[in-house]
Amino acid sequence: MKQKERIVFVDYIRVIACFLVMLVHASENFYAADASGLAGNVSMLANEANRFWVAFYDGTLGRICVPLFMVVSAFLLVPMKKGTTMADFYKHRFLRILPPMISFMLLYTFLPLLWGQMSWEQSWADFKLLPFNFPSMAGHLWFMYPLISLYLIIPVVSPWLEKAPAKEERLFLCIFILSTFVPWLTRYVSADLWGGCFWNPYFNMLYYCSGYLGYLVMAHYIRFHMDWERSKRMKIGSICLLGGALFTGWSFWHAGVPGQIIETPMLEWSWEFCTPNVLCATFGAFLLFTCIEKTEAPKWITGIAKLSFGMYLMHLFFLSNIATVFVNGDQANPLIPVYLAIPCIAVLTFVCCVITSKVISLIPGSKWIIG
Repeated sequence: MKQKERIVFVDYIRVIACFLVMLVHASENFYAADASGLAGNVSMLANEANRFWVAFYDGTLGRICVPLFMVVSAFLLVPMKKGTTMADFYKHRFLRILPPMISFMLLYTFLPLLWGQMSWEQSWADFKLLPFNFPSMAGHLWFMYPLISLYLIIPVVSPWLEKAPAKEERLFLCIFILSTFVPWLTRYVSADLWGGCFWNPYFNMLYYCSGYLGYLVMAHYIRFHMDWERSKRMKIGSICLLGGALFTGWSFWHAGVPGQIIETPMLEWSWEFCTPNVLCATFGAFLLFTCIEKTEAPKWITGIAKLSFGMYLMHLFFLSNIATVFVNGDQANPLIPVYLAIPCIAVLTFVCCVITSKVISLIPGSKWIIG
């Protein structure tokens, strides 16, 4: 995309959301139940300081990062340009994301062998499973699969969105909002909800109106049907962001008990990306970003925005090693206080990714590696 065609506030979202991804993963080092770094199936908070600051950085600030990326993708791609076929769309989008994804899946499978972060047995086991899922050292690549899914559905829903009046999109969004309560209902009311059961574990009544498809429709609605004045967007955006973010942070703090092993899904009971609070915060944040009315972003923002995909792909290589230094083998007593350790890990990771991505971008054919 040429510079004059860039949407300025979208570049700001890419840069900030990319940093928030790293802030989230930096925080995970302070509630993982073992020394592996990122939180796994079980978690443990070492003390009250970790409980509060993880809730603040990972929950209050960071949870909107993934939905923001989804909203940006939909905002830019839906509806498809006139004359674009499904095959054309798939070819263009997947040639942009699949080669870098595959490159980094291979790198995460074998590169950690060089510094002793994994064994040959684990590396080979990861390699054999690559056609089916991300490597064990690259948990963040889970994001690529719902992104691919979103790309797959765009040609199907794009014709409807192109013709649908605002009231029909609002009706769908109401159904989507209802679906965001499903994670809570299945956890606290019944695991078998609205037709879901052990022989039908996923396809409950709202399944086809849920998930990131809702963010896609929300992005389209905001772009083509929401004509609020800037002051109204700032006011409502601030309220939604603050309310959703505070609830998200509180939910983790409330569930966490220092010194006790707890199943991670129970600790993160309201951190799923399609829950009402995260949706509310994401909606608010996106509205606030649309209030940026500059005609051109600073060159460093535009430059980092162009590198953000590659930065996301590579960031765990840096973060896992930087975090090891700061955690210093003791989550309760890191090298510096946890309120400084988490942002320092994220900032250093971000800087390393910017530099590395920029260097790689100067190599011919770099788009096949970092997008």
